[in-house]
Amino acid sequence: MSTTANLTRTEARERSAHLHLSEYRVRLDLTGATDPARATFPSTTRVRFTATTPTTFLDFLGEVSAVVVNDRPVDAASVYDGARVRLDGLRTDGSDNVVIVEGAGHYSRTGEGLHRFVDPVDEQAYLYTQYEPADARRVFATFEQPDLKASFVFEVLAPAGWEVLSNRAPEQVADVAVQGPAVRRWRFAPTERMSTYLTAVVAGPYHQAAGEWSAALPGGETLTVPLRVWCRASLAEHLDADRILEVTRQGLGFYHREFAFPYPWGKYDQVFVPEYNLGAMENPGCVTFTESYVFRSAATRAQYQARANTILHEMAHMWFGDLVTPRWWDDLWLKESFADYMGAHASVAATEFTDAWTAFANRRKAWAYTQDQLPTTHPVVADIPDLEAAKQNFDGITYAKGASVLKQLVAYVGPDAFFAGARAYFAEHAYASTTLTDLLAALEATSGRDLTAWARLWLQTAGTATLAARCTVQDGEIVELVVTQDGTDPVTGEEVLRPHRLAVGLYHLEDDGDGLALVRSHRLEADVDGAATELTAAAGLPAPDLVLVNDDDLTYAKVRLDPAGLETARAHLGALRDGLARSLVWSALWNATRDALLPAGEYVDLVLRHGPAESDSAVLAGLTVNARTAVEDYAPAAERGARRAELAEGAWQRLTAAEPGSDAQLVWARAFAAAAAVVPGAGGRARGLLDGAERVAGLPLDPELRWSLWRALAATGSASRAELDAELERDPTADGVTQHLAAVSSLPAAAVKAADWDTLLRPGGLTNDHVDATIAGFAQPAHRELTAPYAEPYFAALRRIWTEHSIEIASRLVRGLYPHHQDAAEGTVAEAHPAVRRTTGWLEANEDAPAALRRLVVEARDHLLRSLRAQLAGARALR
Repeated sequence: MSTTANLTRTEARERSAHLHLSEYRVRLDLTGATDPARATFPSTTRVRFTATTPTTFLDFLGEVSAVVVNDRPVDAASVYDGARVRLDGLRTDGSDNVVIVEGAGHYSRTGEGLHRFVDPVDEQAYLYTQYEPADARRVFATFEQPDLKASFVFEVLAPAGWEVLSNRAPEQVADVAVQGPAVRRWRFAPTERMSTYLTAVVAGPYHQAAGEWSAALPGGETLTVPLRVWCRASLAEHLDADRILEVTRQGLGFYHREFAFPYPWGKYDQVFVPEYNLGAMENPGCVTFTESYVFRSAATRAQYQARANTILHEMAHMWFGDLVTPRWWDDLWLKESFADYMGAHASVAATEFTDAWTAFANRRKAWAYTQDQLPTTHPVVADIPDLEAAKQNFDGITYAKGASVLKQLVAYVGPDAFFAGARAYFAEHAYASTTLTDLLAALEATSGRDLTAWARLWLQTAGTATLAARCTVQDGEIVELVVTQDGTDPVTGEEVLRPHRLAVGLYHLEDDGDGLALVRSHRLEADVDGAATELTAAAGLPAPDLVLVNDDDLTYAKVRLDPAGLETARAHLGALRDGLARSLVWSALWNATRDALLPAGEYVDLVLRHGPAESDSAVLAGLTVNARTAVEDYAPAAERGARRAELAEGAWQRLTAAEPGSDAQLVWARAFAAAAAVVPGAGGRARGLLDGAERVAGLPLDPELRWSLWRALAATGSASRAELDAELERDPTADGVTQHLAAVSSLPAAAVKAADWDTLLRPGGLTNDHVDATIAGFAQPAHRELTAPYAEPYFAALRRIWTEHSIEIASRLVRGLYPHHQDAAEGTVAEAHPAVRRTTGWLEANEDAPAALRRLVVEARDHLLRSLRAQLAGARALR
């Protein structure tokens, strides 16, 4: 990213202080999109605004052919530097300035800007935009910052027969008289005031399913919102639109009631698009989703729950983020934390997925804990000095930790006060931009609480606290129960002891008629504030078999089980009847494994022992992924081979023992396929499933599972290129092409690694999805010896990667190609490992490298250090 492309917060504030925008009129000519040789599309922007300075700039990443300022033509070459269009001689008397910029944008293959995809099934072209945080400027000239809101009018020329969507419904669709293929002009209604990053254009022969939702308004009128769900034509047979529309109606009804602000964006389109970098994006009235939510293969309840959660997350943004928008990316967390919280909350309150907080506790919070323990952690309210930093901060702290903190805030002020504050916030700041201060003011007014100290400790400090129970027992009764808290801000090094409103569960083993069960006998709710808090209500209660701190998952903190609780979990975790409590214990065990307090091998044993009792497929899937990570990253080298075989065999046994057609069967099948990629001996069963020699009743051998098995065979050298090509002929879809690439890249041959390396480093050589697929194959954990020669070239290429690729692709390459599969040598320290020292050497020699690049390298080193420390601790435990 060039210097002028990396807009700073200071520049944005300066520009915002001098401008007030009225309207953009944007004209895009997409008629050439069906021609692969056409790399660009014509783009014309007409923007109207007032200014109090005679000089400012527009942002545009493309080619500029003409600039007109207040009817005065300007030499484009003299005012455009490749990222900014300088505007001079502006009117400052309060009258409107009108600027027109003509040029061309580039079709994207990276999911940034206007992405073009050609479906291999029918060779139809599909387009969609993705802008956040600052890629609208890849499509049209903009003032690219969230607080400069305006109304937008889009006009799009597209091939006749295409559908074209934007934030508003079209006002006019008309044929255009042209020579050659037929063309149609789409002119869309003006939007309400909104940020540039929220605008959207989707075009192509998309398939649609339609519906509507209605609700009563306070004046007795009825609000009716047209609903449509879209996907590529070749995916239409797999689009379960009825289920998607059902969740959509449930969500709109819930938010309509809770927010007391009518849905403000007219229509509600949801478009499932290919090669998408995100889960979804909250473009008002035109929400885009990854098409991986259109299930071509069998899906578990957890997958449907995840999709519903995402639908409701994006829908919450229609109010929090779209209607009211953060002023700058420092407050990105405001909208993302709120939407992440609401995704789970609305799932529980309005849909069939009443156990959504269980999946959140097990998976989303794990992401937060991981991110929050990195040396690059930051407060929830982060310091975002520029756009490169903004791009890096779409992380587990901004989303999952922020949502966890909001859940704690709801417990702290009460749900009624929280939602009353949200309603007041929307009413006061509709179509405007805000900061954290505005939200806190609304919540203080409705709750009567001063939130200054709470916000300072929870939002303006970094790191995660560790909570534990100290239970003193005598004669079968509790004498004293104390909750301890240990917390340090890793950024400042200072002690941070946060206030926690939490619950402590006391669990006992008893026969519940279905066998021995671990059941909660008492729930103690308390305010924990300080290093130690005694729960006086526990005195005299029967001694528990398990004390679970943060039961019901009300707060954000790592939890350590006490020795008695750990022994109970080892023996009886599967007997814990409550799903959320079980998930919290699993979380504590995984954190202990990552922190080198629980040997990786023991974690794998626990998953295989108690996993079959797990009824939540989201939790079970997470356990099997964690088990693989434990084996590959945290188990010592001397133990790894045996643990790999144990995990593959254990997954197979549980697959064959599971109820036919159940979610558990499918999860264990996927776990077996993944484990087989590092166990050559498992290849016979994998091939048997593919050719029918092994049959498992109820197990669907659909495309997803078949490709997983083929990747496993490829990684162990048990499949040929010809066999992989034959599978592609069987599944020539877009996903089939991507999976085939991953499988071919998984072949254990030096020539394959060399070709993949060259292709990955070549700018523009692969699409975003194909970059991921190639990295996955290149970095197979069983191929450590084959990838070892690329450690030095990796560090030599880092700066070139950053400058020659977009930030999205460069970030994937920096993360994915880092030499993270390493073995710790016994008797050493992690910091002395050659890969760690090589990384440290690069960081010391490249202090002037872009901050976003250095952050990725620092994080990669920390992940490696954690892996090596766990391996060394595991080796000591084996002695």
